[in-house]
Amino acid sequence: MNDTYVLEWTFTPADYFEEPTDFSCEFCSIHVENGKAVARVPSDKYPDDHSVRNQLHGELDSRFMGAQVLSHKPYTLSKSNVSRLHLDGRKDVWAFVEGARIAITGGTVDFVLRGADGGVIRDTKQERVERRFEFSQLAARYINDPVANAILRSYAAAVKDPQNELIHLYEIRDALSKHFGGEATALAKGGLSQGQWSRFGRLANSEPLIQGRHRGKQPGALRNATTEELTEARDIAREMIRNYLRQL
Repeated sequence: MNDTYVLEWTFTPADYFEEPTDFSCEFCSIHVENGKAVARVPSDKYPDDHSVRNQLHGELDSRFMGAQVLSHKPYTLSKSNVSRLHLDGRKDVWAFVEGARIAITGGTVDFVLRGADGGVIRDTKQERVERRFEFSQLAARYINDPVANAILRSYAAAVKDPQNELIHLYEIRDALSKHFGGEATALAKGGLSQGQWSRFGRLANSEPLIQGRHRGKQPGALRNATTEELTEARDIAREMIRNYLRQL
C-alpha cells in the first residue's frame, strides 16, 4: 500500500452541478459535492513538484467550463490544498492561498411529469444534470483542441462580461467559420439551420443592442438586449459548441 495525497478544492456556487458528481481522471477520480471537490492520488503517482496538482486543476476547471455553457452562471474554483496521509496516521499539509472571484446565482423551476402508472415521463432537473455532465466530460476531453479551447473560453468571457456578451458569443461563430474554411461549411457542419445562423448574426451585428458588435455604427439610441434575445443567442451558441465537441 502507498501513502495517499488528498487534494481539496472549493467552488461557488456550491450547487453548481446540482447533485454529487464523480469525474474520472488519469490518476484518480474527483468527487464534487456541496462546494467541495476532493481527489485522492496514490503517492507513487504524485511527484514531489506537485505537477499533478496543476494537471488535475486544469481537468476540473475544464469540466466547470463545460457545465457553464449550459448554466450560463459564473463560478469560482480555488486552487487545491494538498495533504499527504501516511500509512502510520501522520499527515503532512501544504496550503496554497488563492484569490477569489464574485459569483452570481439564480433560481430554476423544475418539474417531474409522470404517466398514469406513476412512471416518470420527464424530469427536467435530471435532464439538466445529465446535459451538464455531458458538456463537462466533452470539455475536459477536448480542452487541448485549439478550437474547442477557444470557443469554451469565449463562452466563459460572455458570462463574465455581460456588457459585451454578444461580442464574445459571436467569437464562437467566427472561430468555427475560420476552422471550417468559411461560413457555408461551418453552417453545414455545425448542425444549425439557416434561420438560426442568420438570426444569431442579426442579434450580434444588426440589432441596435448595447451588447452587440457594431454599436458604434448604429444610428440612434442603443437599447439593452431583452432576456428573450439573450436566451436565444446563448442557445444558438451552445448548439454550435455542442455540435463541434461531439464531432471531435
